[in-house]
Amino acid sequence: MKTGPRFVLALIAAFVMLCAALPASAQQSRGHVYLLRGLANVFSLGMDDLAAKLNARGIPATVHEYGQWQQLASAASSESRANGNAPIIIVGHSLGADAAVEMAQRLTALGTPPKLVVTFDPVGVTEIGPSLGYFVNYYQSNNGYGKRLGGGPGFRGNLVNRNLNAIGNIDHFNIEKSPRLHDEVIAQVRSITAPKPKPKPKPAEPAAPSSTPAAVPAPGTQAAARPGQPG
Repeated sequence: MKTGPRFVLALIAAFVMLCAALPASAQQSRGHVYLLRGLANVFSLGMDDLAAKLNARGIPATVHEYGQWQQLASAASSESRANGNAPIIIVGHSLGADAAVEMAQRLTALGTPPKLVVTFDPVGVTEIGPSLGYFVNYYQSNNGYGKRLGGGPGFRGNLVNRNLNAIGNIDHFNIEKSPRLHDEVIAQVRSITAPKPKPKPKPAEPAAPSSTPAAVPAPGTQAAARPGQPG
C-alpha cells in the first residue's frame, strides 16, 4: 500500500483535530478545585456555574455539600500526594465558606495545605485557625449574613477581605453567582494551576583557546626554521 505525502498530511491533521477535541483535563493534570455549597445544598448553585467554567478551561473542579468537608480533606490530600503535590483549591459559599476554612485547616494538619481558599459570605466562622494558604474572602457586612475573616492563633497564610457593600445588586443569596467575581476567581485559580514554563537551557560556554606550549627541541637537535627566517 502506497502512502503519499497527501495521505501522511491527512493523518497528521486528523491527529491534531483529535487532540484539540479532547478535554484539557484529559491532556494534563492541573490540580483540583473543590466547591462547597451552603445550606440544604440548594442555595449555592453559583458553585455549579463556577465549576462548569473551570472545567471548560481544563481545570478539574467538583461541587460538594458543605458537610462533606472532612471526607473531602482526606481524599484531596491523598490525591494531591499521588499527583506530585498538585495544588488544592477550595471555594465555598455561606455554610460552605465556613466549611472551606475548616477544610483548609484540616489539610494543613495533614501536611498538604491548600494553595488558595475563596470564601463567599461566611456566616459562622470569623477566624482562620492553624492553616497555610492564600485566602480571599468576598463578603458584605450589611446583608445580615456575611462576616469578615481574621487570622486566628496559628494562622500562617495570607488573607485578603473584599467588602462588597457598595455593590447594590449583590446580596447573600446571589453573591456566589456574580459573573464578575467568577472571572476574578478563575484568574486566581489559573495563576496557580497554569503549567510553569520550563527554564531555558543555558548557552554552552565557548571552548577555551588551546594553550599547548610550543615543542622544545631535544638537546643536540636543531629546530626547523620558521618561514622567513634563515635555516
